[in-house]
Amino acid sequence: MSRLLQMTQTTPTKLWNDSCSIEELTASIQTNGAVGATCNPVIVLTVLKQEWNRWKERIPQLIREMPTASDEQVAWKLIEEMSQKAAGLLLPIFEQYQGRFGRLSIQTNPKFFRNASAILEQAEHFAQLAPNMIIKIPVTAAGIEAIEQATYKGISINATVSFTLPQALAVAEAVERGLRRREREKKDIRRMGPVCTLMVGRLDDWLKVVAEKEGIITEPGALDWAGVAVMKKAYRIYQERGYRLRLLSAAFRNHLHCSEFIGGDVVISPPFEWQKRYNASDVTVENRMDRPVAANILSELESKFPDFRRAYAEDGLSLQEFDEYGATRRTLRQFCKATDDLVALVRDGMLPNPDL
Repeated sequence: MSRLLQMTQTTPTKLWNDSCSIEELTASIQTNGAVGATCNPVIVLTVLKQEWNRWKERIPQLIREMPTASDEQVAWKLIEEMSQKAAGLLLPIFEQYQGRFGRLSIQTNPKFFRNASAILEQAEHFAQLAPNMIIKIPVTAAGIEAIEQATYKGISINATVSFTLPQALAVAEAVERGLRRREREKKDIRRMGPVCTLMVGRLDDWLKVVAEKEGIITEPGALDWAGVAVMKKAYRIYQERGYRLRLLSAAFRNHLHCSEFIGGDVVISPPFEWQKRYNASDVTVENRMDRPVAANILSELESKFPDFRRAYAEDGLSLQEFDEYGATRRTLRQFCKATDDLVALVRDGMLPNPDL
């Protein structure tokens, strides 16, 4: 039995595969007990490279089938098809768990991060692609508005571009508002399965960028605990307040982003390569979620990094400040670039270079 399969069978902690690759998802389900997966423009580019033989003929077909479509429209159609194929693999799990697990997470266009109406319109469209879709919405000021409204409409959301405790709490409150509105109108919520992602590794990344820019020296390894600390604090508050959504750990950089959350009623979502590394390691499967981050590490982070204090305090960021946070801007820029790169790949199929 793999270590991750042991985790999924002996603890409340669940596994999602951080890719919609059919080969990787199939292996993750069979070997490690995965009950979910993710698709976004970054992942689609990676999958195209990994499974080019599977898709190299489909892209020209899509271009022919959509004769008036723009390169961007064809690119998003490709994302939808990849998501639908992966969702099909997860559908038996979805039915087994009655909607709580077995979902494929598809990301709304990151370029819509300031437009709640555009996010919601795309979320409603994506939700119709398969019964087990869960829709990724960025935790920006506009995203919070879209999260509440999408939840009210019965759409299961996965909050993304999220790194901080204030964001996680704003998501939970928005989901609760949406659920309560449905309940008041006697609308069903039993098969909904919302989650809030904390991109723990990307918070670590951002603080390391700050350390380099500002010449800050820290104790070795301290910055690898920043995202872990935020996730553990958010989990404790979620449990105390009884929020009806689960936290998800993403953006893996080291085994702490998996091992420290084992035992919690949470989801971990490592790439398949990280799953193989963890299974081959000597890191034990044991309950660590309730173990606090060492006081000296928290003191180091809080004393030297205002952006960690903002991430770790309940009132560290206002809703209007979500869009301005360094990790948010850095991640949105990367996601938007990946979207542009995918569109450019499709454009090359529409307009092959005549000079080559």
